[in-house]
Amino acid sequence: MSLTVYAPASMGNVGVGFDLLGAALAPIDGSYLGDRVSIEKADSGIELALAGAWAHKLPGNPADNIVWQCAEFFLQRLGKEGEGVKLTLEKNLPVGSGLGSSASSVVAALYALNEHFDRPFDEQALLALMGEFEGRISGSVHYDNVAPCYLGGMQLMLDLPGRICEAIPSFENWYWVVAYPGISLSTAKMRALMPPEYAKSVVIDFGRNLSAFVHASYRQDEALAIAVLKDVLAEPYRAPAIPGYNEAREALNSLGMLTTGISGSGPTLFSVSSCLKTAEAAKAWLESHYLTDGGFAHVCRLDMLGTRAV
Repeated sequence: MSLTVYAPASMGNVGVGFDLLGAALAPIDGSYLGDRVSIEKADSGIELALAGAWAHKLPGNPADNIVWQCAEFFLQRLGKEGEGVKLTLEKNLPVGSGLGSSASSVVAALYALNEHFDRPFDEQALLALMGEFEGRISGSVHYDNVAPCYLGGMQLMLDLPGRICEAIPSFENWYWVVAYPGISLSTAKMRALMPPEYAKSVVIDFGRNLSAFVHASYRQDEALAIAVLKDVLAEPYRAPAIPGYNEAREALNSLGMLTTGISGSGPTLFSVSSCLKTAEAAKAWLESHYLTDGGFAHVCRLDMLGTRAV
């Protein structure tokens, strides 16, 4: 018996919350924006097949694929290295896009494996495994993609024993326009652009903005949330490395979008509006001026369901 799992794309940081805030995305047209993993029993060992629009960008050797490595990692933790599983990865997110591509594959694979073996790990334990494995890829453990991808909605990272993250309220009338320009940027290289130390005033601004955004989310104070939804830690250093980003931000502001930021480490950008007509105009502008071959744009709401069997 086979099982197919879908894990949505996600925005790490959400501008204001570097490594501490993340949100899952759902295109309003009903299309899937995320990877799928199917699993079934095999005679022995790990088997991996590839499908999807971005499968051709993945390593040719199955053992180099993160889904294959997830299976090996999971079976070792379970003490069932000899078990046979066949996995199929439908790769629908481009690598290095700023949309949580690796997190989507990791979360879908580990969720599928956990279901296949009758849920040996509870929600928090499985999330911890997801973060640990994602950390192997990016170089450090951070949950701002895997947590919203797995659990859905807007998630605030706590990283406490037994409480890795907590959902915070979102603004249900907001449209999130996301645009991937068609180029890939290494997360490690984009992190390296940031300075090793910050001035005290910048750290204070970061803490004030993030705490005010969380407060505004609970109060449903849109004006305050938009006023503080800004990135003082990463965007000043990353924006010049993303072709056309600064020009796009200015154009989107002129169209009436409320705020614009970098999704994850880029090059995907996000822009927020409470007006569907404005969001659709922004999407059209981005399709004409920001995208290159292979790029795409979507008008999204937040995906409140997270990872699930489909």
